[in-house]
Amino acid sequence: MIIEICANSYQSAVNAEEAGAHRIELCSELGVGGITPSYGLIKQVTDALTIPVYVLIRPRSGHFVYSEMELDIMKKDIQLCKDLGCFGIVSGVLHSDNSIDIEKTNELIELAKPLSFTFHRAFDCTPNPMISLNQLIDLGVDTILTSGQQATAEKGLDLLKKLKEKALQTIIILPGSGIHPNNIHLFKKAGFKGIHTSASKPIDCKNKNDYFGIENQTESDISIIKAILDISQA
Repeated sequence: MIIEICANSYQSAVNAEEAGAHRIELCSELGVGGITPSYGLIKQVTDALTIPVYVLIRPRSGHFVYSEMELDIMKKDIQLCKDLGCFGIVSGVLHSDNSIDIEKTNELIELAKPLSFTFHRAFDCTPNPMISLNQLIDLGVDTILTSGQQATAEKGLDLLKKLKEKALQTIIILPGSGIHPNNIHLFKKAGFKGIHTSASKPIDCKNKNDYFGIENQTESDISIIKAILDISQA
């Protein structure tokens, strides 16, 4: 089972590799669901890590309907990731009715090649997940990151299983959201090839200040990652 760590900082990325994680998804600002990390962070992480680095391409928080200008920003970020030697891209675009924007998503996929492409949790907003699954298979997406359209992957496990069964060997269904050492066995038992988790804990900071969001900072934790790995490999 592949363990992908959602790393929101350089230290989280380093912790993931030290703990034995198989790869990371690098992002910033997990509190808003993640946005594209800075050039400096991507460069620092790709220089330091030997495990594959996937990068979230999401220019802002909020909905997944993007203007042409925002799409252009996303394309520039994808090219940057290719130039820096990243392994994969994590992204996706929706229409205003939350159906998949096939044309714009395909533009990102084509630009990202030959990097692996994961359609992110915008999938969990789509009104018909089975139709969306077929569309992403047709687009040639490698992986779908999803919680099964629920607040956590554990709550969405029934849909996740249905998606996995329908996907067969054509696309990887990667459960994510709220996966931890106490429930990883559920996904292993269900036969998933991998899971996505931040495996994080709050950072102990003496200079706490709610106004600046310092109290809410988190960091991927080596002991949590190792616990997840131990159970997944048992």
